[in-house]
Amino acid sequence: MKLAILGASGHGKVVADTALQAGWQEVVFFDDAWPELTENSAWSVVGDSARLIERLAEFDGVSVGIGNNRIRLAKARELMAAGAAMPNIVHPSAMVSPLATLGAGCVIFAGAVIQVDSRLGQACIVNTNASVDHDCQLADGVHICPGIAVAGLVIIGECSWIGIGASVKQLVRIGRDATVGAGAVVVSDVRDEQIVIGNPAKPFAQ
Repeated sequence: MKLAILGASGHGKVVADTALQAGWQEVVFFDDAWPELTENSAWSVVGDSARLIERLAEFDGVSVGIGNNRIRLAKARELMAAGAAMPNIVHPSAMVSPLATLGAGCVIFAGAVIQVDSRLGQACIVNTNASVDHDCQLADGVHICPGIAVAGLVIIGECSWIGIGASVKQLVRIGRDATVGAGAVVVSDVRDEQIVIGNPAKPFAQ
């Protein structure tokens, strides 16, 4: 089982390590900084995104190791349109309910929990020790950062970023491209493209 990862980033390293622990036998990276960039920790960088598309038939799956939500989702969609298989990479210590649904290209890191009847879109990240409770809906490209607690029946819009250590109250709706700051406690709805911080979370005045 051979996996290609697009994006030789710090996040990409964790995807690679998670993939190996999940049973993938070989991992290589592609990055648009190649050929100047030739390695990412223990793994080789062997080409750029164009070369990856040319070589898709060599791989059993492709993952996108890019933290930026919009870029990750755009690259995932580009790769899927080119015919790439986009498996979900799930750490063996994560708990994903068999009644949860994951879209293509999600990564679920160590200690994460996704409960019954939650639905994740494409290219989502549920990071280390984060929890997504029952009946949540995460649209494409959402990133749930480490240590987050998302209560039941929460809806999170496309490409929103929920910062490390945040908490989201049940039944809250978070719009698309929203940002929840680190450690924030979200107890009311968040609009599209809004940034909220604090406890309770309030709009950030830029």
